Amino acid sequence: MNLLRCWLCVLLGCAWLAPALTPAVAAERSAERVALIVAGLDKQIYLPVRLAAHLGYFREQGLEVDLLTEPSGANAEDVLLVGGAQGVVGAYHHTLDLQSRGKAVQSVILFTLSPGEVELVATRHAGVINSPADWKGRRLGVTGLSSATHVLTHALAQRHGLKPQDYTVLPVGSGTAFAAALRQGRIDAGMSTEPVASSLIQSGEARLLVDLRSPEAAQKALGQSYPFASLYMQTAWVSSHPGEVQRLVTALVRALRFIQQRSPAEVAAALGLAGDDAATYTKALSESRAMFSADGLMPEGGPQQVLRLAAQVNRAQRERRLDLGRTFTNTFVQQANISLGPLAAP
Repeated sequence: MNLLRCWLCVLLGCAWLAPALTPAVAAERSAERVALIVAGLDKQIYLPVRLAAHLGYFREQGLEVDLLTEPSGANAEDVLLVGGAQGVVGAYHHTLDLQSRGKAVQSVILFTLSPGEVELVATRHAGVINSPADWKGRRLGVTGLSSATHVLTHALAQRHGLKPQDYTVLPVGSGTAFAAALRQGRIDAGMSTEPVASSLIQSGEARLLVDLRSPEAAQKALGQSYPFASLYMQTAWVSSHPGEVQRLVTALVRALRFIQQRSPAEVAAALGLAGDDAATYTKALSESRAMFSADGLMPEGGPQQVLRLAAQVNRAQRERRLDLGRTFTNTFVQQANISLGPLAAP
């Protein structure tokens, strides 16, 4: 006990002797800290989050945001549930999966109106795998089992007359892990996103099989729309921290506007990219920028479209009656757009 009192006296003495903080330092230290886990921080579909961080939009809202990365959105779900982060930047699809497991989560902003994914085939198989109809007996890579890429892969196969038992789905992660699986022959084809997809195509290691980047391309390949990238959080946290959520969403809507108003090259520069990395990123964004929402709103009927495909893979989502109205809210996005004013022309 005496030792504890001694330490307390030392600490109190240090506090009295500490110099006064400048206003800038005090503001920085008083900023509220929020942790977001991103299902692949380098994925272009989650660009608004990286931009908001690089451009200082979070800091301007009085937030210190820690961005953590996890290759699979399915694993990111678990991190959220155990309190490892306040939100997940991942596929909206996961809000349905979590509700089917009795968990209350909701998307607070939508980033992309389409998956932004592409199905690639290894160049060595490009002559024999010309469409999903040729997947019979093949090994197909997805980020994780029950992930959105798993759902999309199944939907494409079914649309071309195949059943789940006709092919093998392997969880290989994303980014460099996906690229390694393709190079090493562990998968014959697989679903990836930018900028890794363009890098593999430019190197000659892969060919584009199915394009899901733009809303128009997704509609053609899937026969429907499919809202995808979002920020989702536990409903209880959203209800108890409306101020923090509003500031997060406002910063992210600003980032969405930046994407609309600036050229792909300017966006790459804002991320600090240069040289070949900037060139690859700029080209990929030029081809997929149409996927990004201008306002962050969940479109009418979007949740029903996502459920239609998700139920094909997830038995719980197929058998349980989900309340889709509880899986998203447009309230914070609407307020952000009001406070930011009309979107200026590019």
